[in-house]
Amino acid sequence: MDPLRAFVESRIDALFSPVADEPSFDITTGQDNGLYGPGSVAWDVHGDFATMMIGGIAALLLQMLDPRAMAGVWDHSNFRDDMLGRLRRTARFVGGTTYAASDQADAMIARVRRIHAAVGGTLADGTPYRADDPDTLAWVHVAGEWSFLAAYRRYADPAMSTARQDMFFAETAILAERLGSAPAPTSRAAADAYLTAMRPRLRADDRTAAVMQALERAAPAGPTSAPLQRLLMAAAIDLLPPWAAAMHGRRPGVLGRALTRASAATLAGAVRTGLATRVARRNAALAARATRLRAARPG
Repeated sequence: MDPLRAFVESRIDALFSPVADEPSFDITTGQDNGLYGPGSVAWDVHGDFATMMIGGIAALLLQMLDPRAMAGVWDHSNFRDDMLGRLRRTARFVGGTTYAASDQADAMIARVRRIHAAVGGTLADGTPYRADDPDTLAWVHVAGEWSFLAAYRRYADPAMSTARQDMFFAETAILAERLGSAPAPTSRAAADAYLTAMRPRLRADDRTAAVMQALERAAPAGPTSAPLQRLLMAAAIDLLPPWAAAMHGRRPGVLGRALTRASAATLAGAVRTGLATRVARRNAALAARATRLRAARPG
């Protein structure tokens, strides 16, 4: 097996393998098509594994610039020793809430809300924080979805219309609401404005540096996959708003960015080719469920 295929398959198996203490989901069952449904932009964006790998890392780097979000994971998780595990849990949550039927998505959301309800503490300056604070939830949601969309636009659909970008934020705001978030932006322009408005509250410090280090030293699937992981990190940093990358102390030059983007585009294309069979199976299962539900409607 070539290094790229081994890397991709190891990541898929790690990200989507069932875990005993997490709700399972099955996209072939259920009484509806889930939170978004066929034809949604969320199905397209969240379904492109190549760009979700890059966007997921960028999302984490952006989210952790908020001291309250940072404190929640720093004080109440083992992310520094299990960074890939954190990325895996996020990927499973996004996958389940995107494609599973609503009852299964709601079970995953309810579990996250229970976890958030038990997470809280005090920042170094004495400010209290809670993981279920609606404003913090809004930041985590917007930073994540903004990053997923940015990766998709760069490496999957550069000509994506503004209307479809707006639809993506309007659709995914449903998930934010169910998680207990403050109202989330429902357009691309509103999401961009939200990130800008949040800048005075963001901070880079020893903790954010530790997140970067944990991501960089996350154990690769094998020695030949290490360069691919470095490329994913470089592409994620390049995806950040320039001010966010600067806060992390990363200022890639013009030539470095060009090389990263060209290499990441090649990687994304190869990943899609390698996953074509799996994606076709997923799409067939979703189509079969939609057909079953249509046939079951009265009249």
